[in-house]
Amino acid sequence: MRRVLKRAAMIALAAAFTLHLRPAAAADTKITFVTDWKAEAEHGGFYEALALGLYKKAGLDVTIRQGGPGIDNMQLLAAGAVDFAIGSNSFGPLNLVQAGAHVVAVMAASQKDPQCLMTHPRPDIKSLADIKGKPVMIAAGSADTFFLWLKAKYGYSDSQIRPYTFNMAPFLVNKNAIQQGYISSEPYLVEQQGGFKPQVFLFADAGYPSYASLVMVSQTMIDAHPDVVQKFVDASIQGWYDYLHADPSPADKLIEKDDPDESDGVIAYAIKTMKAEGMIEGGDAAKLGIGAMTDARWKTFFDVMSKEGVYPANLDYKAGYTLRFVDKGLALAASH
Repeated sequence: MRRVLKRAAMIALAAAFTLHLRPAAAADTKITFVTDWKAEAEHGGFYEALALGLYKKAGLDVTIRQGGPGIDNMQLLAAGAVDFAIGSNSFGPLNLVQAGAHVVAVMAASQKDPQCLMTHPRPDIKSLADIKGKPVMIAAGSADTFFLWLKAKYGYSDSQIRPYTFNMAPFLVNKNAIQQGYISSEPYLVEQQGGFKPQVFLFADAGYPSYASLVMVSQTMIDAHPDVVQKFVDASIQGWYDYLHADPSPADKLIEKDDPDESDGVIAYAIKTMKAEGMIEGGDAAKLGIGAMTDARWKTFFDVMSKEGVYPANLDYKAGYTLRFVDKGLALAASH
């Protein structure tokens, strides 16, 4: 589960930035990297890079700060309080562009947004289209992100929205309930706590064009220290490759240390799901390597959302991302 970026809040941000680099030693640059939720397997590649010393080898002294309720990682980044941050979805960079904040996505760790809707087993719902008109529990910020796409594609309406506070009890006890979740997390928890297998409808499988787990950094950092950005991206890509194809336990130990609720079972389920769904190595990454993004994918996302009035048609959406740091993904993958 994630705290979704609130578009309205970001528009109020000032466009002032301060550089947050601090020399830790002659060979190391101190970096603070904040995630978009509590430590979890969906951050595994970054924790793997930390645990294996990949950041250290690149001359970076990285501290990972986990996000969570009440932590607006995008605001922290925009204000210069941290150096790198994870943007949960493609709305984040474009919201910041619209707010006049010069923050850029430099890598997409996840090609598929894991957001989904879950229901109890029921004969009247077999697709996302069947949920039109039915009550749906979503988090407050979701109305300004993925729910906009559901409205555009399937005709959902705001009258369907019911509050979701990251407590699954209301869903578990109500057989008619419909709730948002992450495909790599909540279905497992439902089975463990509710004793039944939920129906799961992944937005990405229905054409939702958003990336997820975007690595974001200020344009100031890119302009002043592109080598630091490149080193962080390269080490993160390597970390993700090792997390999926080698031994993930070094990262898992750090994840469970930061968030004791992230049990071995939850992590194992998430890794299995990320692999099965091609979340990290599918999509653009299948051809271009882990972390890949493309102009075409960003244009598709912007076109869909601007058509629905989320963004003005003349917004310079390309200011929200750059491809310059992910062109080594294919080479790194080929080396294995």
